[in-house]
This record gives sequence, structure tokens and C-alpha cells, in this order.
Amino acid sequence: MNIKNKNRRSVLKSIGLGSLAGGLGMLSIPEQASANIYDRATKGLPPLKITNVKAIATSPHGIELIVVKVETSEPGLYGLGCATFRQRAHAVVAAIDKYLNDLCKGRDVDNIEDMWQSVYQSSYWRNGPVLNNALSGLDQALWDIKGKRANMPVYQLLGGKCRFGVDCYTHASGNSPEQVAESAKGFIDKGFRHVRIQMGGYGATQLLGGYGDTPTVKDPDFKQAGFGMPNDNYMDSVVYTKSVVDMFAKVREVCGEKVELLHDIHERIQPLEAINLIKKLEEYRPFFIEDPFSPENNRYFKLLRQQTTVPIAMGDTSG
Repeated sequence: MNIKNKNRRSVLKSIGLGSLAGGLGMLSIPEQASANIYDRATKGLPPLKITNVKAIATSPHGIELIVVKVETSEPGLYGLGCATFRQRAHAVVAAIDKYLNDLCKGRDVDNIEDMWQSVYQSSYWRNGPVLNNALSGLDQALWDIKGKRANMPVYQLLGGKCRFGVDCYTHASGNSPEQVAESAKGFIDKGFRHVRIQMGGYGATQLLGGYGDTPTVKDPDFKQAGFGMPNDNYMDSVVYTKSVVDMFAKVREVCGEKVELLHDIHERIQPLEAINLIKKLEEYRPFFIEDPFSPENNRYFKLLRQQTTVPIAMGDTSG
């Protein structure tokens, strides 16, 4: 027999026995320990099931807030998410308690994307603020659970920090430009570098024409005629737009140029009125103007950008 062939067969035989031994678990103690460590490191967390999804309805300071709570098969481990839709709070509660609970109970909490797609597509009629708010709360709660299981903040699971901090803005208000300027200055003295300024409440509904040349507040014509409901709000858009320009001018005069000023139109005036107002505010360098148009009037954004360079914030009613 050729010695080379014999040696080759011996080598192949030894390799085959080694593979068989490995397959039968016949590893040395150090090799087995290493394999166990690798197995534990790559297996991931044990399966965890959803046992209950429920809505928690709250109303701090009269503001309707809905929280989604997802409970799991691990005692004491749960997740929380925000599903607030103030104008239809009870509908969101029903969507969570009567729909999401049945759909999600028994599912694996780790499969967030699969659950999101299942919830979104199973309704047949896609989208809508009620389902979207319920789904948003569920999504947040599931990520909350994942962060707790990993013992890490969720932002670490999504790639980590890219900034050491983020500026926040606060709200300065009052019933006159002077009051708003005084309020804004107080916040600036506390260290705020961004201040949102509003006069007469959101959309200035408290002004009701009672400003400037028309200081006497009177009921609008439709209320005098007995039309509508007693608690319906009304805003004089001409008075409002003038008051906003005056407010920006006074706050800049009192607080200077270093502070960043914001304002929310809150979709309360007609698109062309909003465009004209924003053009007048350009000299006061707003950080942004929020919600100039309702979702039905999105086509006006192109015209707005052609008319002014003021930054615009938009989106919380367009989802």
C-alpha cells in the first residue's frame, strides 16, 4: 500500500471522528465552557408574552390624557405609552380596551414591528386619529418593555446619543403685549433661550375683538342671533393678526434679539390671512411659526414658502 495514501486515510479518519465527537458533545471541558458562554450570549432574552393591554384615562388640570399599559407574563414588568387624543378620548379608550387587548394578548413582546403592521393593516380602513393614537401608545409601551429588559434607555437601542442636550421652549402669555413681554422676560431670566409667545389664549379666542381700537368685547353676530352653542368660541381674525404683530414688536423691544421667539397660529385663521401675518412677522425673526394652515389647506404651503423665509412648524394634526 502506498504510504502517502495510508497517511491520507488516517488523517481523514481522525477528522471524521473529531467531527462525530463534537456532534456528540464530546468536547474538552474548556471547549464546552466556551461553547456555553457563546450560546448564552447569542440566544437573547427568554420569550415573554403579553398578558393584557389596557387604557388608563386621566385628566390632570382638566386635560384628557390616555396612557396605554402593556402587561407581560413576567410579574411586575410592564410598559407605558401615550395615546392621547383629547377631542376623542373615549373612542381611544375603547379602541385600546376592546380592540388592541384582544389582538395583542398572547403575542411575543419582542416582535414590535410585526405587531404594529398587524394592528395597522387588520382594520382594513387604514389610518385615522383614533386608531393611530392607540397604536402609537402601544408602540411606545412595547419599546418601554424592551428597554427595561435590556436594562438600557431606549435611545441606546436606537443608536445612542448624538447630542449632550436639547433646548426646550416654554410658554409666555398675557392679555396684552406688555404682559406677554413681562412673562417672556421672566422665563429668559430663568435660562430659557426659546420662548413661545401667545396672547389671549390659544388662537387668541379670549380677545373676541376686545383689543386696540375695539376694547369693548361683544358677542359675535351669530350668537346674538341665537345660532350655535353658548360655549362656541369666536375669534376676530383682523384683531388677532394685529395683536400678534404688536406682541412680537413689544417682546423684541423688551427682551432683545438673543432670545428665540415662537408662536402658534393654531390653524385659526384663513390661509391668506396666515400668509400675510407671517410676512409681517419676518422682521422680528421668529424661530418658527406653528400650524399656519389646517390639514385641508396644505396646498397653501407652496405659496407660503414663495412669500416668506420664516421657518414653519407643522404636523401634529396632519398624521
